[in-house]
Parts: sequence; C-alpha cells; structure tokens
Amino acid sequence: MTQRILPVALVQHACSSSRDDNLQHSISGIRQAAKQGAQLILLQELHSSLYFCQTENTHHFDLAEPVPGPTTNLLGELAKELQVVIVASLFEKRAAGLYHNTAVVLERDGSLAGRYRKMHIPDDPGYYEKFYFTPGDLGFQPIPTSVGKLGVLICWDQWFPEAARLMALAGADLLLYPTAIGWDAQDNDAEQLRQREAWQTIQRAHAVANGIPVLSCNRVGVETAPDSDSEIHFWGSSFVTGPQGEIHALAPADKDVVLMADIDLQRSEMVRRIWPYLRDRRIDAYGELNLRYRDQKGDPYRDLDDTGNES
Repeated sequence: MTQRILPVALVQHACSSSRDDNLQHSISGIRQAAKQGAQLILLQELHSSLYFCQTENTHHFDLAEPVPGPTTNLLGELAKELQVVIVASLFEKRAAGLYHNTAVVLERDGSLAGRYRKMHIPDDPGYYEKFYFTPGDLGFQPIPTSVGKLGVLICWDQWFPEAARLMALAGADLLLYPTAIGWDAQDNDAEQLRQREAWQTIQRAHAVANGIPVLSCNRVGVETAPDSDSEIHFWGSSFVTGPQGEIHALAPADKDVVLMADIDLQRSEMVRRIWPYLRDRRIDAYGELNLRYRDQKGDPYRDLDDTGNES
C-alpha cells in the first residue's frame, strides 16, 4: 500500500482586542504554512477576537458575522491564492438573536466547502458559552474536500468520545479541533499539569479508538476580560497525532508558532487492520448510550419535565 502524505499546519497565536491584528496574525501564519508546503491549515477557535465568553455581555454579539461573510470571503480568497484548504473558526450570526460557534472549511478554489456548528456548549466560570451560542444543528458530518473528509469539531467537543466516534463512523479521514482552552489564574502548577495532560490524553485516545489522525489547535497568551477580574492563561500546546496516538508535532505552551507535520493517510487503513475496533463494536448492546444516566440499581434515569413527571 503506497503512502499518501498530507502536509498539515496549525497556526497558534495570541489574540488582542483588534480584529484586524488578529486576522493578520492568522493570515501571516497561513502564508508561512503554505510556503512550507502545507496543504491543510487549521486555525484556533475564535481566532479573530479575544475569547469574549469569560463574561456575559450583550455588546459582544456585535462580533458575530454571517456565513458566508467578511471572514469567509477573505480566507476564501487566500485559500484560492495559495491553493490550500483552510479550517477557520467564526462567531456566526445566523439570524437576529440566533448565534453559533462555527467552524468553516475553505476549499483550495476559494469556495465554502462546508461548516460545522459546535454541538457541546460549556457553561463554566470563565467559559459562559451558553449565553452566546445556540447548540449546533448540523450533526456530526465530515466535510468533503480535495485533501480528504474532514471531521471538524470545536473545543468542548473534544472531551466527548461520542462526537469523535460519530465523525469516524461517517467516514472522516481525520479529526480537527479548533480550540481555546487554558488555566484559571488560581490553578497551581500541579493542577495545570493535570488539566493539560488530560486535554491531550483524551484527544490522543480519540485517535486510537477510531484509528485516525487528530489535529488540535489552541491559542496562547493571557486574556483578561475587560469588564471583570476573569483571566485565562491559554496553554497553547497545539499538536498533531497519528492513528495510534503517536505525537507527530507539539507546539510550546507560550509562543506563537506555525506547527508543521506530515500525515500518512494510508496508515489509518493499516492500523484498523490490526486494531479492528469498528468491526468488534457491539452495536446491539449500546442502546443505553441514549440515556442521560443509569442509577445504581441499573434502572434508567429519566429526566423530569417542568411538572415533575417523567419525560
């Protein structure tokens, strides 16, 4: 079986309050990656702005834009000029009062190949995304491109094995995670290490469990919310892993970088032959995955509606 090598790049950088400056950082990274031979380039989550979800502020909805729109047009022209596929992350305005955390894929001819709307929406201190984003409604469908079928997911999605599995079952050739994750200023060194290692481990496990490569692009820098004391130390550490969880490339935790790697897309076939997880799945016994939880007696836990009745 011949190798099919796909050169990829991840553009990791700090962000400021200037949309133009942030886009120029991303564009500069894309140009550098293309110059080094990358055919697929992944940007980090919400790369054209600060991570505004640290607080709840209705003025931040002004950052949203339609798809297609200004950013997709700009990056589409760049993709066509450089003949590369770009995966970017946007705050999508779908309609008045309806917004999504959306990843878009720009094909090498400049066209919009597809989009993915973030399905799992967190609501934690410093990550108040439920205030801003409606959960995605496009499901877990890979986006066909000239470099393969891209299983695009976003940040919080990366903790859920179900999302990775469904993308793999739908034929994704690789998984891509635009990400914005970091430490709280109160986290000590040991807690920081545990969190970052857990973040990397879960995504490497998706690669192993599904036999496909994973690309995860995170931002760096310290961002303080302008209207509160909230502060996130984004830990960078973007990485590329192969279908057995092997690390092909790893970025530093505190520097802007264009991370390059070569992916052999044929290896997934070889790995799945020796680790045939898809063959051995007991799909006849997995129906309870549709339940929220099971109590200790083994009875299904059923959510209650507003009247207290089982729904």
